[in-house]
This record gives sequence, structure tokens and C-alpha cells, in this order.
Amino acid sequence: MAKRVLMVVTNHTTITDDHKTGLWLEEFAVPYLVFKEKGYDVKVASIQGGEVPLDPRSIEKKDPAWAKAEEELKNTARLSKDDASGFDAIFLPGGHGTMFDFPDNETLQYVLQQFAEDGRIIGAVCHGPSGLVNVTYKDGTPLVKGKTVTAFTDEEEKEVQLDQYMPFLLESTLRLRGANFVRGEKWTDFSVRDGNLITGQNPQSSRSTAEKVVEALEEK
Repeated sequence: MAKRVLMVVTNHTTITDDHKTGLWLEEFAVPYLVFKEKGYDVKVASIQGGEVPLDPRSIEKKDPAWAKAEEELKNTARLSKDDASGFDAIFLPGGHGTMFDFPDNETLQYVLQQFAEDGRIIGAVCHGPSGLVNVTYKDGTPLVKGKTVTAFTDEEEKEVQLDQYMPFLLESTLRLRGANFVRGEKWTDFSVRDGNLITGQNPQSSRSTAEKVVEALEEK
């Protein structure tokens, strides 16, 4: 039986009237291709379903190898509570859009809680960990409490000059939830695995985060 991976992406399109956002393509395409190369069965779902918006800056220098992955974003399934079962791993790619529609989406929070309770693999990269900030176990303990995690850093957010437009700062909020936040140099590949929870810092970390998910899945 092939391993099954659920990839959940954003549908949010704007930061301000003149600043478009969405999914950061590399953070989806690279892990998607890593999982497909392993022969995994991958389902792509989004918060609202339908076509997924791409952050314009993420498609300025597109790798032609990403075309097959990008095709998957033309008409995605809407995430449902049924997606809480039947998958070995869940993976949350980033893009600033996730900061707006991941943290408070009831369906995503429910799905992630089931994965956590079952001890299944949860992976997220860059802004994808925004989906984790409000997830708790059924007893109310934050998912990230006491866990070693990384994500897009406050320093990186300030450097792209979007910190003032974000609903919260991701690194700071993960720390507030009790996470042991670790990081590499800005804009360099850095990912970390703590048991079944795998996180990556930025777009440069897309491949290594996905490879750690594969490593965890192959152990099971």
C-alpha cells in the first residue's frame, strides 16, 4: 500500500489592496514532487477549494520541473473533516496567504488535531506553521508546546517589510505557545524534526522539510 499524504494550501489572495499574495509555489511544488517520486498517493486540498492563488513573487523564477505540481492547483478539493482520516501525513506549504486563512479555520484545526492525537506525521514549511499556532490536543495542550520547531522568522518577515501587515508574527507566536523555536541563518535551508512534527524555516527549506517527512514515513 502506497503511503498517503494530504497537502493543504491557502486560498487567501491579498495582504493589502496593492500587495497580492497566496501560496508560495516552491514550497508546494518541491515537496509535492519529492512525495510523488517516492510513489506516495498525494491529495491536494485547499481551505475553500477551487483554483489556488500563487504569490506573484513566487512565480518570477519558476522551475520548469514544477509544471506538473502547478497543474494540481488549478482545481483543488475543499478541505473537509473527512480528510482527518485515511492519510499517513499532512503537509502545510506556506506563502503569506496562510497567515490569514490557516490559524482560525475550524476544519484545518480539527484535521490537525486528529493527526496529532493519532501520532501521525505533520509537516509544515515557512508560513505553513501558521496552521499550527492554534492547534491543541483534546486536553487543551498546544500542539507545539515543548516541541522543537522552526518557521519563517521575525527577522525574515521584517526584511521583506511585511511584518506590519501580518495578523501576528509567526516566530513570536510559536514561542508564546510554548514551542522551543530554533532557526538557521536567514534565507538558508533549515529544517527540524521533533518526533512526528517536522518544520522548515523558509522557501529554501522546502526540499529538506519534505525529505524529513519521507524519512519519518519510511520509519513507520
